[in-house]
Amino acid sequence: MRALVDTTVWSLMLRRRTGAATGVAKELETLIREARAEVIGPVRQELLSGVKGTAQFENLRQHLRGFWDVELETADFELAADYCNRCKSRGVQGSTTDFLICAVAARRQFSVFTTDGDFASFAKVIPIRLHVPRT
Repeated sequence: MRALVDTTVWSLMLRRRTGAATGVAKELETLIREARAEVIGPVRQELLSGVKGTAQFENLRQHLRGFWDVELETADFELAADYCNRCKSRGVQGSTTDFLICAVAARRQFSVFTTDGDFASFAKVIPIRLHVPRT
């Protein structure tokens, strides 16, 4: 199964690897080797927006260009809004990007690879599958 990779996982891979982050980074490397890692434009934007220097920005941009963005459709945005409303009605909060990740993954039958605990809360309300790293 392909996995839509959240910003949190990409960030761990790009930063220094210690402890639990090492396992997450290794899992992402495996997904990349298996051509199962997916990205969407808003995640790419979040990653690039967190870079301080021009040289780092260009380096990261070049690395990320090895991945095509999953094409977003009107139905993705509509489903993201529905998921947001459903979660809010149950007291579960999230960002618009998080719900877009959920919608894109659900519509394409991808799992969501994240270290953000909010997604476990979302999964109790909406039909998403979370990627569980292999050990």
